Amino acid sequence: MAHVPLELREISVATQRNALAEVDAALVRLPVENADELHVIPLYDELPVVVMSTQSALTAADDEVTLADLSGEVVIVPADDVLTVRIPDAAIPAFAPPADTAEAIATVAAGIGVVIVPMSLARAHQRRDVEYRVLRDGPTSTVALAWPRDATTDDVETFIGIVRGRTARSSR
Repeated sequence: MAHVPLELREISVATQRNALAEVDAALVRLPVENADELHVIPLYDELPVVVMSTQSALTAADDEVTLADLSGEVVIVPADDVLTVRIPDAAIPAFAPPADTAEAIATVAAGIGVVIVPMSLARAHQRRDVEYRVLRDGPTSTVALAWPRDATTDDVETFIGIVRGRTARSSR
């Protein structure tokens, strides 16, 4: 759709619903507020991972860790947390929650605790002084495409068709 300019904007989970009033469509994390006012197409479920310092004993795990493995660990929950995983036997940090995931991962890199995030966020904030392992029994995070029901245009319909795998020769 060469005639339609594509502008990419980063939006936070906290502002994703309000952002839908300003954009044609957005990738969102479910659940989203007032979903009845939106068209929503779930795209995929994202694996949870535990981000830890390269010096952490948890790095001994090959590919995966479990919730039980986090017992006694300082689990840092950033203010922009999207998974809401609670570890009953985890140690509570003695400091205020970091403002965002990037700050939480920087804290982990300093050797203080672990943070649980979807894999894409761990990759987006990858550093040489941290590693991550899949949290086998943690909750997934569903990523979806959403757009306002009352703002569907022909261009949006065409884009949605592309997302769903339709081609110019496909029927609806």
